[in-house]
Amino acid sequence: MPRKATITKAQYIDPRPLIERSIAEDKGSKRSIRSVTINIAESPLAWLHARGHLTDRQLLAGEKLRYDYEAACIGPRVTMSWENITQSRTRRSAPAPVAASERALSAKDRFDGAITEVGRDLADIAWRVICAGEGVPVAEKALGWPTRSGKLVLRIALDRLAEFYRLPV
Repeated sequence: MPRKATITKAQYIDPRPLIERSIAEDKGSKRSIRSVTINIAESPLAWLHARGHLTDRQLLAGEKLRYDYEAACIGPRVTMSWENITQSRTRRSAPAPVAASERALSAKDRFDGAITEVGRDLADIAWRVICAGEGVPVAEKALGWPTRSGKLVLRIALDRLAEFYRLPV
């Protein structure tokens, strides 16, 4: 009976491009509290940045837009909302009106302002690549653009976003 080949930890090379990023608990803190491992192949922006197609400023502008998009809860829900389910068997009354949090409203305002600043012509590629996570070739095809034009247009959109977010040059 043939023996199974075993791979030791020293022989295994992880094919995923992983990097460590530190996370600060509050904005005033410069000291990193904890770190997180990120697969840079998951984000089209990080993939472009890792290969030298985007500057640090453009990457940061795109990450800020994606943060505002996610913080504003604009994306579709993929599960049921369990927020208004009653937990007790006591007498029920009408649920209290749910007000959107100030953080979500502020993020929505920033997102809308950023998309307006980018402009109608560039907002579609910016939303598809940054917020929806589509690759540039997929976005080009969906928009009916010529091959390899999306990267240039995305860079222009990211430069406008960097101006909107007042990122240093």
